[in-house]
Amino acid sequence: MCGRFTITHPNEALAALFDAVPGNDLPETPNFNVCPTNSVVVVTSDGGQRRLRAMRWGFIPAWYKAPNDGPLIINARSDTVATKPAFKAAVRERRCIVPGSGFYEWSEGENKARLPWYFTRADGAPMALAGVWQRWGDIDTVAIVSTEAGAGMAGIHHREPVILERADWPLWLGEAGHGAATLMRPVAEGVLNPPWRVGVEVNSNRASGAGLIEPLAA
Repeated sequence: MCGRFTITHPNEALAALFDAVPGNDLPETPNFNVCPTNSVVVVTSDGGQRRLRAMRWGFIPAWYKAPNDGPLIINARSDTVATKPAFKAAVRERRCIVPGSGFYEWSEGENKARLPWYFTRADGAPMALAGVWQRWGDIDTVAIVSTEAGAGMAGIHHREPVILERADWPLWLGEAGHGAATLMRPVAEGVLNPPWRVGVEVNSNRASGAGLIEPLAA
């Protein structure tokens, strides 16, 4: 799954990378601890025109009477996203990309301690995380699509976010016809750097700063 990530690339760089028109309400970067319910940058496409938009990370189904009317939904499973009532319209009509510079995942240590690891792309580029979005009232909300873990997760967790390659962006954004379901797969071997352990400070959603991604001293 994906429960925390970073965005350190400037919004201007993201707009250029995705060839998208930036909105005027985008969250500031860098953010080394993007948490559920935070405002995040999202790439959408409408008639081929890509836009960078701010959305709430935490998908709110249409039938919720209030944002907290049910569970906080930050991920959508690739194996059920097309059939679950919350997502089945969104995955057909409202797919998007959530840019991230890296993401955190946790393994279980002694006494069920949560041990954080940090993942980045080997080429240093931003990650393009597959997402689906939903407008609820006047709030645009998003969930990140997850799939079964590949070899790069190295036993740390059994799920990982769907990471799209640049050639796949048009298909996921609905610009290149049908077949987006084929993109919901584990990341190819070699795309990610080997993850490194970071300090447990990131376990708190109040933690901030570049020190969160520093490798833990041996």
